[in-house]
Amino acid sequence: MPLLTIYLSEKLYNKLLEVARASSMSVDELIVEVLEKALGVRLDPVERAEFYLKLSEKYLTEAEEFLKRGDYVQASEKGWGAAAEVIKALAAKECRELKNHGELHREIVRLTAATGDDEIRHLWLSATALHQNIYENWLPPEIVEKSIEDLKKLIEKLKKLLQLY
Repeated sequence: MPLLTIYLSEKLYNKLLEVARASSMSVDELIVEVLEKALGVRLDPVERAEFYLKLSEKYLTEAEEFLKRGDYVQASEKGWGAAAEVIKALAAKECRELKNHGELHREIVRLTAATGDDEIRHLWLSATALHQNIYENWLPPEIVEKSIEDLKKLIEKLKKLLQLY
């Protein structure tokens, strides 16, 4: 599944961002949802999992770029997004949809129990700290950097699980 660049006016993008945030989703997810409804098509579970996985990879790359620039709030947002999207990929492959933050947290509990790997839960806590940092900007740069490293470990673990399904 190729990633495409779509050019939008700032006004339209800001409206999409507003609606996406109110719905606890990314702009990318909102666009796919709107297109699915408008076109009367639905991604199958494998396609949806691949979509979320590609978003996770995109957001992780962007997080690393923001780290290099010293923009720790944006690095936090993209890091959180990368972790959330890979969790959604796992659920999608099982024909389940995670619609809010609570469902993401419950999925981590389920995955930890299913695998017996408590490190999944531990690494997820770095994602939750980054999520809070988006709004409060209180984390020192070193913690943001280490948290992004934790997310890389989490994403690799979850990608391995994704291959098992």
